[in-house]
Amino acid sequence: MNKKTIILAVVIGVIVIGGAVWLWGGSKGKHQIAYATATVAKGEISESVTATGTIEPVTEVEVGTQVSGIIDKIYVDYNSIVKQGQLIAEMDRATLESTAAQTRANRDGAKAEYEYQQKLYERNKGLHEKKLIADTEFEQSEYNYHMAKANYESSEASLATAERNLSYTIITAPIDGIVISRDVEEGQTVASGFETPTLFTIAADLTQMQVVADVDEADIGGVEEGQRVTFTVDAYPNDTFEGTVTQIRLGESSDNSSSTSSSSTVVTYEVVISAPNPDLKLKPRLTANVTIYTLDRTDVLCVPARALRFTPEEPLITPDAIVNDCPGEHKLWTREGNTFTAHAVEVGISNGISTEILSGVAEGTQVVTEATLSSSATNAEAAEPSGERSPFMPGPPGSDKKDKKK
Repeated sequence: MNKKTIILAVVIGVIVIGGAVWLWGGSKGKHQIAYATATVAKGEISESVTATGTIEPVTEVEVGTQVSGIIDKIYVDYNSIVKQGQLIAEMDRATLESTAAQTRANRDGAKAEYEYQQKLYERNKGLHEKKLIADTEFEQSEYNYHMAKANYESSEASLATAERNLSYTIITAPIDGIVISRDVEEGQTVASGFETPTLFTIAADLTQMQVVADVDEADIGGVEEGQRVTFTVDAYPNDTFEGTVTQIRLGESSDNSSSTSSSSTVVTYEVVISAPNPDLKLKPRLTANVTIYTLDRTDVLCVPARALRFTPEEPLITPDAIVNDCPGEHKLWTREGNTFTAHAVEVGISNGISTEILSGVAEGTQVVTEATLSSSATNAEAAEPSGERSPFMPGPPGSDKKDKKK
């Protein structure tokens, strides 16, 4: 073997040994296990559904009229405070007064006829009992008496109706409250037919409002009376209002919407939410963006739900790690150095993000939530002695680029 062959063999051996050392050291330094931890602490666990609704007064009465006619006078306007029984409008009475007078005259005539036929009947009855008049004459007087009585009673009913209609021209407030809508003007003619025309809308108390929200059928199963609710309105974007679910209406309301390709029906259910309004910020018909807390627990001991899914197994731990396991369906793991210890715990409610801990660990305990393989710069270059590197020793990835920059 000549001298060149020996030198070539030595160079190849150095390259092979150096590459093996670099690959082993670089791979070991590149991959490290990082552990995330969380503290067992008291907090809030909640789960919610969202919906949109409308602000409405708790008590709202539409004031109408049962007779047709012309609005003669109006005594209130928007935002007027009214008391029950207060006069708020009058209709023209001329036509109805004339009708009532005519009906009264008819009643008086029917009454006179009835009284006459009654006396005639009573007289003929006595004569008939003494056999002084024929049966036919008595029966005729009896018939006339009953007909006159029926006509008189009918005229009394007609007069009562005419007087009642006349009273309807005087429109009064049915409740104490505030006028939030006025739909007529003086001189306007209103026609009462199958549907009573609305003249005013009166809200009883604007300090107590409610939200009627449309909750999707997929979410209604988790909504119950008494649940906490928060909502916002566009008029006050920085304010959050509080309320409580007071009623879940069983009748669904359907919102039909169609596109160019298909038609779909969205089924929602009306949920009534109390909305105290002491400062009168909430106004009728405002749109509310509602959050209903179907799961709501505060000041409970909890941990991130992912902590209960962590298990110290390879490759999430090093081969030399010590694992102290224990029996139990649910476990939390603590870590001291290279030692992992399991703690059997009893869990309560969970919203998928946080889980309530009923027993098993104390408040303030640091538990492992997850482990990840993280990448870091290799230590090969930092551990190498200062000075020139052997031209035959391969450098770490990227070293060629650094050399070229130099």
